This record gives sequence, C-alpha cells and structure tokens, in this order.
Amino acid sequence: MAATPAERRLAASIAAHESWAHTPDRSARTANARKAAMDRFEREVDPNGELTPQERAQRAEHARKAYFSRLALKSAQARRRAKEATAVAEAAEAELQAAGGDAA
Repeated sequence: MAATPAERRLAASIAAHESWAHTPDRSARTANARKAAMDRFEREVDPNGELTPQERAQRAEHARKAYFSRLALKSAQARRRAKEATAVAEAAEAELQAAGGDAA
C-alpha cells in the first residue's frame, strides 16, 4: 500500500529531526549552503568580478538584507490580507445570523 502525502510528509519530518539530532556541528553542516547563498548575492552585485573583495562583500551583504527584508514585507502583507479576509467573513457570518439565516 502506498503512503499518503500526509504520511510521506510525516516520515520526512521524522527523518529530518533524527538527522539533526545526530549532527554534532550544525554550523559546519550548513556552511556550504550559506556560502552558496552568499556567492549568489556576490554574483548579483558584481557579475563581471570588477569590485574589490571587500566592496563586493559589503554590497552582497546589503543585497542579502534587502532580499530578506522583501520576504518579511511580503509575509506581513499576506498576514494582513488574511486577517482582513477573516474579518470580512466573520462580519458576513454575523450578518447572516442576525438576519435569521442558518450559517452553521
């Protein structure tokens, strides 16, 4: 019998937790990924390799901060829209109940 998507997600989550539970140096384990991410920002700010290493690093750090700030802004906007949609739905439900409708 094939596992359901929910069972596969749960199994993957268990495997990830087991793996991290047995990782002695978390920082070393993720070092390559962090370096790859920073390399991406460095290529973004200096595609032709013309800047000094120090200037490239400074600009890449700003590009990284801008990227994560943009993500935070989008997240805040999505949370606000979800809150507004919930408020509209609750108001509509209250209006139906006040009018004698069966919204349950």
